[in-house]
Amino acid sequence: MTRRAALHQPRNTPDVHATLHTALVLTENALSSNMSIKNAKTFNGSETVIELIRHDYNILPILSRFNIPLGFESKRIDCVCRENDIDPQAFLFIVNFILNGTIDSDLLPAISPIAIVEFLQNSHDYFLKYKFPHIRQNLTSALEETHNDINPAIIAFFDSYLEEVKKHFAYEEKKVFPYIRALVSGEPTSYNINVFKKHHDEVGEKLTELKNIILQFYTTSQPNKMYDVLVDLYNAEEDLESHSEIENHILIPLIAQKEITRDNTLQ
Repeated sequence: MTRRAALHQPRNTPDVHATLHTALVLTENALSSNMSIKNAKTFNGSETVIELIRHDYNILPILSRFNIPLGFESKRIDCVCRENDIDPQAFLFIVNFILNGTIDSDLLPAISPIAIVEFLQNSHDYFLKYKFPHIRQNLTSALEETHNDINPAIIAFFDSYLEEVKKHFAYEEKKVFPYIRALVSGEPTSYNINVFKKHHDEVGEKLTELKNIILQFYTTSQPNKMYDVLVDLYNAEEDLESHSEIENHILIPLIAQKEITRDNTLQ
């Protein structure tokens, strides 16, 4: 509709833009609802790994962090877990949590704390030995000479963020994970999971800042490489968020239950 025609639009004629906006909102809500319905499936050990991936390929980073090799054939989930010395219960609990965002509190006490710790330790190695070196390499390759005045600052910003992640992971590996192993084996310890809960800081904020700097201010004549970097950064942010959610919603409540059981036994 032209501007002139809009000026002569009758008062009782619906606003086309408002109607279109409403339709778009309804469509977005429907898509969101459909995605939620799609991801609401709960998997068990009798289904194949291929079925799991086809249901939601975003689960692939989780498989990587479990160190599960490719070549699944038509093997069932429980079979693949056993072949790779992975606790099937822990695997399914984490996978279903990532897919559905819900925790079955009745099943939580049966989950092995050591299996969760091993997964989180593998995740640390995944981020520090693969994911972030890969992103840094791509980021360095995407920087252009026309921005030599700010390129060092961008790399320094990324490296500073990586140091924060390393400190975050190091605390868990030196304090939290050894405590959990001691708790499970019945060894005395003065630490408790509530200390971790109170000081469990998120490590994604600086990554968000880096994305915003690139999106808003980094002009480039050949943007393909930098777009790839941005995809890597967004994926890393999501992976770190899932890592944190597993700690907050699975590890911490699980260990808190174990502590209650221990304290009741000692009384």
